[in-house]
Amino acid sequence: MFDKTYRQRLEADLAQWEADGVIAPAAAASIRHALPPLSPGINIAVIVAIVGGLLIAAAFLAFVAAHWTEIARLLRFAILLAGMVVAGGLGAWFAASGRIVLADLCASIGAIIFGAGIALVGQMYHLGDDFAGGMLLWSIGAFAAALLTGSRGALAVGLAAACIWTCMRVYDAPDALHLQFAVVWLIAAALALAWNSRVAAHLVAIAVLPWWIATSLRFDFEGVQPSFVLANGAALLFGAGLAIAAVPSPRARGLGSVLAIYGAFALAVVAFLEVTTVDDLFRLRTSTTAAQPSWAIMCGVPGVVLALASAGVTRRLGEILAACAIALVLIAAPVWPASAAGEPWFAYAALLCAMLCLVVSGVLDDVRPRIVAGWLGIAGVIAAITWAVKGSLLRRSAFLAVAGVVAVVFATALNRALPRAER
Repeated sequence: MFDKTYRQRLEADLAQWEADGVIAPAAAASIRHALPPLSPGINIAVIVAIVGGLLIAAAFLAFVAAHWTEIARLLRFAILLAGMVVAGGLGAWFAASGRIVLADLCASIGAIIFGAGIALVGQMYHLGDDFAGGMLLWSIGAFAAALLTGSRGALAVGLAAACIWTCMRVYDAPDALHLQFAVVWLIAAALALAWNSRVAAHLVAIAVLPWWIATSLRFDFEGVQPSFVLANGAALLFGAGLAIAAVPSPRARGLGSVLAIYGAFALAVVAFLEVTTVDDLFRLRTSTTAAQPSWAIMCGVPGVVLALASAGVTRRLGEILAACAIALVLIAAPVWPASAAGEPWFAYAALLCAMLCLVVSGVLDDVRPRIVAGWLGIAGVIAAITWAVKGSLLRRSAFLAVAGVVAVVFATALNRALPRAER
């Protein structure tokens, strides 16, 4: 919820409660006084200033590019340094005057110029052609800028460069795990935790996805389905997010809740991919073997354990169901090769139950993103089962009908078991 919207709603509620006599005027005044001041938002003047700054920067870059070959090497290098110094100086001035958004923008532009400087210096002086190493250097510089200035934009630049770096390393060595990215990602996660910033938490959660995707697609194990590797990554992200959110700290709760949201959506996407890729809608592996690498399993199982540990700390029934959803998606992977002679009905049932557990988990814990992820997963799995190439359409329709009847019977029994106030 945006802070400004929350304040408006709270002010309206306070006025209504005060008029109804629910709270005393002194209590309402105390609540208003206890609230911290609102941070300055982005108004029209700031938007116009951002557009103007971007236009000036684009004009400068276009002018330099048009005369690049005519400029001496030392002057080119001086221009790059001047660009970073000017961006940093403007950022410091904006920060001193309280214009946080513009200061963040300047830090981001400085980080981008630093990356351009790495590429251009390498081109001018014919340095080594290790492009991935250059991306790592760019990422380190952007992280340093983010650490010194607190810029979320510089953090985004650093994470983007790190993602390109790890994807290139995975492509160059597909048979080896590129665990160095985990170190970079943990540094970014530590920054997000220290800042207590939801924007930084979203950036960190998004940044972990390219590594898992690149790793699952490039690992040349015979018969390994990328969706099975992705399932273990989604399990770890979801379970770890729940466990971090269970820590009694507002900073940890903010970071963990964001990681859990992305883990829930990743789990829903994986459930859909397990049907579409394994059931031949999109064939990504030609072997019938579906063994999973041990390192991936060692990531997925702790996801279930962490979710259960979080449920034990928070005493929330919804998190137990979230752990069940994770476990069922992981169980569907080894069930598939056992059904090689026919359709994997048990795997279908496990995925449908997993997405149903995800929806119910979100309802019990009142977490709307988890509910949305579960519904999207149910829709995706049903659509994938319906249009799967493998097997008979009549049998699949019968399976879906039976699953629907079971769900209705379960809902009826649950409705009778719950107290009337909770229905």
